[in-house]
Amino acid sequence: MVSERILPELNTAEISLDRETALVLYEDMVLGRFFEDKCAEMYYRGKMFGFVHLYNGQEAVSSGVIKAMRQDEDYVCSTYRDHVHALSAGVPAREVMAELFGKETGCSRGRGGSMHLFSSAHNLLGGFAFIGEGIPVALGAAFQTKYRREVLKNDSYDQVTACFFGDGTSNNGQFFECLNMAALWKLPILFVVENNKWAIGMAHERATSQPEIYKKASVFNMAGVEVDGMDVVAVHKVATEAVARARAGEGPTLIEALTYRFRGHSLADPDELRSAEEKQFWAARDPIKKFAAFMTEHELASSEELKEIQKRIQGVIDDALTFAESSPEPNPEDLRKYIFAD
Repeated sequence: MVSERILPELNTAEISLDRETALVLYEDMVLGRFFEDKCAEMYYRGKMFGFVHLYNGQEAVSSGVIKAMRQDEDYVCSTYRDHVHALSAGVPAREVMAELFGKETGCSRGRGGSMHLFSSAHNLLGGFAFIGEGIPVALGAAFQTKYRREVLKNDSYDQVTACFFGDGTSNNGQFFECLNMAALWKLPILFVVENNKWAIGMAHERATSQPEIYKKASVFNMAGVEVDGMDVVAVHKVATEAVARARAGEGPTLIEALTYRFRGHSLADPDELRSAEEKQFWAARDPIKKFAAFMTEHELASSEELKEIQKRIQGVIDDALTFAESSPEPNPEDLRKYIFAD
């Protein structure tokens, strides 16, 4: 078992989470988990093809960060593990599921598939198959916001961009170059490292000379924060503070969320490299179960209400699957459509 870092603890005295926000976070995490479980079922039944990378276990990061932002106004840039980021950003489950089935009704019109979800309407800048590929794209989105506001003097532009990537990407050149530019120009961007300990089959501690990624922020004179990525309350608090700093013109933040994926790298991965002990350690910290216990303990919701949410979300997933299966395939005559903007 790879050694575990000591997870940062949240001071419960600093928590100010209202019932409405708590219910939004819980519903979003359940939506992500149920959606991914259905994807696994469809993949193993031979109804979904290609490489499919699931997000099970990391839901607190997506919900905690994206729900601290303005839906349909702020920007989200993802990776190949992008389904749940898309859902958190507001892309309907129907459109995400249809895209995974390669249907015309998908958010990328069936052209993107699992790794390339995109939605202009929801400011989802895309999922990217190559690690680090999305960081410059996110940087560009943050730059245009600052340029429109400060150079073109349009005060309506105060959007924040959240850029998600994994621990392995933090060793890539794009990471360092873009953090440097973001700090120089004080861009309104959150760099969110989802450190799930493994870059495919490479243990994080074996691949980097400084495993505490958030400390790399100090080199660029920007805020760097370490957070328990299995605790949505902690993630949401950190993200809310980082978003406020970015929107106020105080520049970027590097957030390292310590999290864990409950499934293999992709559904084609037999997941034989990680030890049973390690998996059990992290499974006991399931972010959805942890947050459900928090909500009932702090009287933010009853167990019956949480069960009702699960039941309702299951209906959303079933509807999305029916929609995806009954949707039309892309027309072969439209092969070259959407290559260029209209």
